[in-house]
Amino acid sequence: MTNKIKLAVFDLDGTLVNSVCDLADATNKALEELGLPTFETDRYYHFVGNGTRKLCERVLPEELRSDAQIDRLHEMFARNYERCCFNKTRPYDGISELLDTLRERGIRCAVASNKPDSFSCRIVKHFFGDTFDLVVGKREGVPTKPDPAVIQYIMTALGFTADETVIIGDSDVDIITARNTGTRSIGCVWGFRGEAELRNAGCTNIANVPTDIAAIIDRLNKTEN
Repeated sequence: MTNKIKLAVFDLDGTLVNSVCDLADATNKALEELGLPTFETDRYYHFVGNGTRKLCERVLPEELRSDAQIDRLHEMFARNYERCCFNKTRPYDGISELLDTLRERGIRCAVASNKPDSFSCRIVKHFFGDTFDLVVGKREGVPTKPDPAVIQYIMTALGFTADETVIIGDSDVDIITARNTGTRSIGCVWGFRGEAELRNAGCTNIANVPTDIAAIIDRLNKTEN
């Protein structure tokens, strides 16, 4: 028998908030400062997802992808993003209502992001106040998703097992993370990557709009117990 879901762990970018424009602006400004080519915002949907350092690696010309150059670009990106991270970023329609519904039903909520921890906590606090029980971004020495470490930390801190947890995200990174952790998953098609990537990663619980997430959790709790 599978335990009922009691903990929902959300990805941040592309799941709770649409942040691609601010991420693109901060990165493009850093590239401009280095005299390097910039990219259209749409290209950033596939540059993001594995942390901001990986983002900086992906946008650099291949011949410049040394650790030193990636670190330099990442430092410049971080300074820019500090100033612009709220310029265009907004929660997706229906997310706040979804979170209210889940909390009313006694489901605890957390955030696990590959974005640096300071930015993750700041953005969640700005848009959602104290809605989430725990917010964890990329921390020094802790591997990023799809490694299960961050989810295991959240589950331990809040006192839940993998059987009681569902991971909710918009990319294959989140679905693979759920598989690596032994949790169930829900894929969000409104995010950065789309339904095809989620299904190709093995996701079978697809949410077309945020309200679908509550309905999927209800179904899982009724049919799998």
